[in-house]
Amino acid sequence: MSDDRQTVVPVAAKLTVVSKELDGKVALVTGGGRGIGAAVALRLAGSGADVALTFQQNQQRAHDVVEQIKAMGQRALAVRADSADPVALVRAVERTAGEFGRLDIVVNNAGAFLLGPLEQLTLQEFEQTIAVNVRAPFVTSQAAVNHMSDGGRIISIGSNVAERAVFPGFSLYSMSKTALIGLTKALGRELGPRAITVNLVNPGPTDTELNPADDAGAEGIAGLTALGHYAAPADIAGAVAFLAGPDGRYITGATINVDGGFSI
Repeated sequence: MSDDRQTVVPVAAKLTVVSKELDGKVALVTGGGRGIGAAVALRLAGSGADVALTFQQNQQRAHDVVEQIKAMGQRALAVRADSADPVALVRAVERTAGEFGRLDIVVNNAGAFLLGPLEQLTLQEFEQTIAVNVRAPFVTSQAAVNHMSDGGRIISIGSNVAERAVFPGFSLYSMSKTALIGLTKALGRELGPRAITVNLVNPGPTDTELNPADDAGAEGIAGLTALGHYAAPADIAGAVAFLAGPDGRYITGATINVDGGFSI
């Protein structure tokens, strides 16, 4: 299943960039030091945006992404921030806006991926999941809109299991990702008068370092999709870049399933 915390080793050469349509924009990607978040950060930078990213533990991976962004000619910043800590998230937003002078795009990507039978899940696991997967996107978005000009973008990364939970043990994770649907719709309505769009991207099975497409059981998971294979992180990043760009200006409150047909 999709795990937005998974590690990936994205390289700029894997990204196809056709224009600098985000030139002059500033983006913040939470959990942007690895996995889907790193691919998103690189794709936005390749489209011309300066990018700040948060990371929790692996400073070296975050540094590597920053260096790749700088090699593209864009400004980049890595900020250590635990997404379970609302104060740290607000500080990350403030630092991004302060150092780059503006904030146009927020991608709520960081996530907690805790699975288990209902009767075995602990209250601590429940609170951790809700803090990272629900409260963090709310807090980050709330802080960001204070810096956004009209026409900003808020994009959250959800999960295919919000649409279709086919395996046991996903009740907590699925619930937390489903909450993003309501947040997206309500914020889209609320921020519409400012032309700030709010959208949700639900990845399906995605080939990352810790969720490889050739791992045991991966063939069965891939078989649940209509296309029969895993996504690449760049596939998810492409959808985010579209929503962040000028062609996404009239899409808001929407959930975009980038899941190979897993949910149909």
